[in-house]
Amino acid sequence: MFTKLRNHFLILNMSITSLVMMAAFAVIYFSTYSSIQAEHQKKLNAQAETMVTISGPEPPPSEAPEQGLVARHMAFEDPQLFSIEVDGRGNILKINSSVSMPEAVYANAAKTAWGHRNTPSPVAFEGKEWLYSVTQMSTQVIRGSGQQYTVTWDKYLITFLDVTESNKTLLRLLTTMLIVGFSMLIAIFIISLYFAGRAIKPIAETWQKQKQFIADASHELKTPISIINANYDALLANREETIDSQMKWLGYIKIGTDRMAKLVGDLLSLAKVEDVHFATQKAPFNISTAVHEVIMSMEAAVNDKGIRLSHSIEPDIIVKSDMERVQQVVTILLDNAIKYTNEHGQIDISLTHSKRHIAFSISNTGKGIPKADVPKVFDRFYRVDPSRTHETGGYGLGLSIAKAIVDRLGGEIHVESEEDGWTTFAFTLGA
Repeated sequence: MFTKLRNHFLILNMSITSLVMMAAFAVIYFSTYSSIQAEHQKKLNAQAETMVTISGPEPPPSEAPEQGLVARHMAFEDPQLFSIEVDGRGNILKINSSVSMPEAVYANAAKTAWGHRNTPSPVAFEGKEWLYSVTQMSTQVIRGSGQQYTVTWDKYLITFLDVTESNKTLLRLLTTMLIVGFSMLIAIFIISLYFAGRAIKPIAETWQKQKQFIADASHELKTPISIINANYDALLANREETIDSQMKWLGYIKIGTDRMAKLVGDLLSLAKVEDVHFATQKAPFNISTAVHEVIMSMEAAVNDKGIRLSHSIEPDIIVKSDMERVQQVVTILLDNAIKYTNEHGQIDISLTHSKRHIAFSISNTGKGIPKADVPKVFDRFYRVDPSRTHETGGYGLGLSIAKAIVDRLGGEIHVESEEDGWTTFAFTLGA
């Protein structure tokens, strides 16, 4: 399931990235292509204007082309350009070129261009590609009186521009884009595969925790339900007995229902604080007093185990937070410390204040937590004892609730422990 989800993320990411990259490359290529074509057309038009527009006296009414004669004039030095003057039938009148080519090549070029003068497209000869334009020749006449008019001749100027290098440049650009694009897709695929795996990992872990949670909750509920059913059967088997004589079975049923009630209550508390819509009631309060109240409420439990309790609490620390939830966290941590402190052991409590945050810590002696299990202590239903006994009376939900509350209040909570030594739980809240 998660592999398919990862693949869907990967395909979606690759598709979007490929489309964006193709669009970007297409814009770059066609922008470059349009710019080069515009430059080509500008050169052709400029040369045609130079060769066609002439100012001078009124020309003679007609000028017949010389038959069977081709005159070459070195009209310009640009090796990328040459032009051919032809009559209305496409016969060559003049060649203006600095490009060294046989006469037959010029004749073939003029014939090809003249035959496709209405749909000009690049032509190839002499191992090069040439773009051309066909323009009717005219003469601009300015008379002595200042009158101006244009005389159009039955002559045409075919201008050729060498576009071989430009086309090679476009081809190199296209090839480079394909190579770069393919390389980028491979790199993006590898990166996307890595991050898709990382994106799926928390989902997979959450799914696994959810499955484990259901299994653990079912296991925890199974025990009190079994107790209730067994003692209910015992009552039915002795239904003629009086209630007083059946108090033992009823007591066991009460124990089972109490355990179920506590477990359901803890589950509801955890679900409530983990709800994204859960609202905390933040207001300024004296956290020093709140911690003292929790300690006094649990003095009896501390004394029953002969635990030495010491505390260092800075007086009158004011913090803006949810007092009820903060006291709940302190109660959970202190209750946890009492449960796991060895007989006649010690618990140390500290509360300090700085400009940016307040820090609470509680340390106790005892068996400690194995190093491998330290990262799991805030998991639901976690207990160091794998036998899952209820000697301590807990279900492994208290620390999960404490962490959820601290996270919701914008703080941090962590644990440090060494086996057969001290275990310390600490949390910080913004001041």
